[in-house]
Amino acid sequence: MRNDLFLKSDVAKNLYDAVRDLPIVDYHCHLSPKEILEDREFPDIAQIWLGGDHYKWRLMRACGVPEALITGDAEPREKFRAWAACLETAMGNPLYVWSHMELSMFFGIEDTLTAESADDIFDRANAYIKEHHLSPRKLMLQSHVELVATTDDPADSLEYHKEIAKEKNFPVRVVPSFRTDAALNICRANYRDYALHLGEVCGFSVETLDDLKAALSKRLDFFCENGCRVSDIGIEGFPKEDKSCDAAETFKKALKGKTIPESEFRNFLFEMYVYLAHEYKAHHVTMQLHLNVKRNACTRLFETVGPDAGGDCVGDPIPEHEVAVLLDTMDRRDSLPHTILYTLEPSMYMALATTAGSFKGVVPGAAWWFCDHKRGMEEQLNIMAETGHLGQFTGMLTDSRSFLSYARHDYFRRVLCNRVAEELMDATFLSEKAALKLLTDLCVENSRKLFGE
Repeated sequence: MRNDLFLKSDVAKNLYDAVRDLPIVDYHCHLSPKEILEDREFPDIAQIWLGGDHYKWRLMRACGVPEALITGDAEPREKFRAWAACLETAMGNPLYVWSHMELSMFFGIEDTLTAESADDIFDRANAYIKEHHLSPRKLMLQSHVELVATTDDPADSLEYHKEIAKEKNFPVRVVPSFRTDAALNICRANYRDYALHLGEVCGFSVETLDDLKAALSKRLDFFCENGCRVSDIGIEGFPKEDKSCDAAETFKKALKGKTIPESEFRNFLFEMYVYLAHEYKAHHVTMQLHLNVKRNACTRLFETVGPDAGGDCVGDPIPEHEVAVLLDTMDRRDSLPHTILYTLEPSMYMALATTAGSFKGVVPGAAWWFCDHKRGMEEQLNIMAETGHLGQFTGMLTDSRSFLSYARHDYFRRVLCNRVAEELMDATFLSEKAALKLLTDLCVENSRKLFGE
């Protein structure tokens, strides 16, 4: 890729040169701590690129590629050829730019990936992997990664995190995040099995709502003892209090496998979000809320491949007043922790930004998932700047299962530097020194602060 990608002026290039090599604090990702611990050399580029990246899987399905060449047992070279053929005409999709950035940054390959060049690039990349023994840790170190926060269920043993923390020769901190989706998604058909497992981990039965609260509090203590400083949730429903509903009775119904009406489920979520917010504040844990997502829209895909396979999509807008009521309830109870709000629905950027600005310590999150392309990042940055204080922004994250996705931090830094340069050149921002401080804060310092650095 060109060195001046997205950098439209000498001012932008100079700003980028000042921050391009800053460390990465990836405060929300889906990397496997087990893979980081084992640090096995990758067998080929197809495994690195296509082994668990549902971004790429979606594009391949959109191109009509058979599932055997996506998540099936086809040969790596055949999968790579299929990916190259799809990418060749994917103009406008950030995957086109990301993929070429990754080829350049991690394999030293500057050629354009096409169906015609696929075999040659496949062989050259694999030779590079073998020669340099590329593994998860090597890619993390090469990318100047300082910390990653993985996504972990409250019932997780954190055994891999513990082992990594013991190692003296690996400088990257690998910490857990407290991800409560499974614990709060009581409408799942097998929810009682989860509750039984959570109880076994805690050493007592989870039979009542109070039991669930006690179990999550106990597990949060354990997570924090192992470096946790961020929580997360990304389920479909949004909390809404309904005083005609009883959250404790709703939880009992869920354990019995009964159907839960939407109003009862949302009231249950309201009760639990407010409770957990109190716990997060007491533990100095940042609360991340991922909003407006529809999970597993394609039943056939979910049944054949499973979750996190590329079958999710943008969810419906949430009425702003419901977000405000939830945050205000937490705040009135002195239970509102530092909070980051993400949305998949761009029409909510303005509402969430202005709502966040009404509460101390609540900030909009990075352009997320289907929005983390150049236009989406610029739109998010503009709204945050225009309605609040951009200096509070915690910056970029990968939200990825790929060890090559650190290229997205470079992508973001380029977009950010170009945007700040525009303000300097237009004289709507007057201090280059202040601009460099802002860039440093958004690239690394603010994310460091989440973890007490």
